[in-house]
Amino acid sequence: MKILFASSEVYPLIKTGGLADVSSSLPKAFSNEGHDVRIVMPAYADAIAAIGKTQSVARFTTFLGEVEILQGKLPDTEVAILLVNAPEYYAHHGNPYLDENGVPWSDSAERFCQFCYAIVEIAQNRADMRWQPDILHCNDWQTGLAPALLHTESSRPISIFTIHNLAYQGVFPHTKFAALGLPDNLWSVDGLEFHGQMSFIKGGLIFADRITTVSPTYSREILTSEFGCGLEGLLGARKQVLHGILNGIDQKEWNPETDSYLASTFNVKTLEKKLVNKRAIQGEFSLEQSDEKPLIGMIGRVVDQKGLDLVMDSIEDLLKLEIQLVLLGTGTTAYEQQVAALA
Repeated sequence: MKILFASSEVYPLIKTGGLADVSSSLPKAFSNEGHDVRIVMPAYADAIAAIGKTQSVARFTTFLGEVEILQGKLPDTEVAILLVNAPEYYAHHGNPYLDENGVPWSDSAERFCQFCYAIVEIAQNRADMRWQPDILHCNDWQTGLAPALLHTESSRPISIFTIHNLAYQGVFPHTKFAALGLPDNLWSVDGLEFHGQMSFIKGGLIFADRITTVSPTYSREILTSEFGCGLEGLLGARKQVLHGILNGIDQKEWNPETDSYLASTFNVKTLEKKLVNKRAIQGEFSLEQSDEKPLIGMIGRVVDQKGLDLVMDSIEDLLKLEIQLVLLGTGTTAYEQQVAALA
């Protein structure tokens, strides 16, 4: 089948979390199964620098301005990747969602609406690329407007929307909706309206033909008030098309037997070599060189959704034990400051 895979981040071009890993490894897996898969993502300055050679394959204009489509290949693969080039929205370097002060970019609604407009033009074969997918696979709120814009189109591809983290919903004031040129009929409780504001993620949850999540467990959790983030009612109404599919891993990328980033590679028969890596981490962070003390590592966004509230509630007691703790991540400023103070 022909599959257009839409994501706001793709490893190794740009990454803030697990979405980038899935958006690289899953299309590669599709390709290995013989499907014609093409990834589409914004042409961030860092992504253009990382991808290397590209060619311009399309130009068109949306309500938000001119778009150029650059085509290249996902590094070290034959998978095609399409970069939506609109420099006024994507030219700045760094985090695709936050500025240097950790504040969301002021034009986030425009940036990702433009991305969704471009996704639809490609999906409907209106970009002069002579290619139309059978399936459009969208991921997280940044692509949520695409199924909403696509649902009234004729001869459209089937749309799938995957929830990686329901806590991030792309919510903006109504004034943004009015400024984006979106169809008036999308402003309703059965559309993008969410408590008087506009919600990008609702576009995917309401209008996609199928909804998936990152695991069967998460697909059940988000139907509850505890984890539904205010959208559990909507998801409950669509539970017949909601499926949990457990995320896999890229077995080449994450193979400790061949990983060049490790101080010592190892496999299931040579687990004792892990000690070399432990000592390397202890040395890197000026910790006591000890084979006996447990060394705990935590990597992830420093936010409540990743359990940082639980960590901070217990960290003082943890540090009274004979352990060593290494935490890597950025996120909520208050948590960053607390962790830095403890260090």
